[in-house]
Amino acid sequence: MARVTLDCRSVPSESNCSLTISGEPDEVLRAAAAHAVDVHGHVDDDELREGLRTALSEAAALDLEPGAFVQLIEFSTDRMEGFRDLEQQWLDEIGSDRTAVWGVVGVDRSEPRRFVQVVAFPDAEQAAANSKHPATGRIAEQLRAMCDGEPVFRDLDVREVRVF
Repeated sequence: MARVTLDCRSVPSESNCSLTISGEPDEVLRAAAAHAVDVHGHVDDDELREGLRTALSEAAALDLEPGAFVQLIEFSTDRMEGFRDLEQQWLDEIGSDRTAVWGVVGVDRSEPRRFVQVVAFPDAEQAAANSKHPATGRIAEQLRAMCDGEPVFRDLDVREVRVF
């Protein structure tokens, strides 16, 4: 079942509560109702639970566990718009064979043509399957042509995950 999140900051409140609850929908709803009663003084009734249900959102996909695999790619380009288009083309081509679960692209503040992309996979084997897919090979060549020099790849086995 998909994980969901309820963030008190997304619900009108006089207390400016910042609690975020994440888990399976029934768990989150139960915990959020208890929190709303205990901290915010609400009555646990159908109206409260319906309001909480509408405030549920899909949990962020950035979850990682030890044993996962992360690839960090450093590259420079002045053609980032084309990069995004090619990435979408890859997503369309690879379809349900995609094993990457999320990605983040950041730009270097001191060097605005330098980027870092972080892509997460459940494990190294699934990352390898993703890399070997024909769609990945085709798009990777086009992406390399858009870069200034060769991208630098760092393959990282996730050993520890901490939430701050």
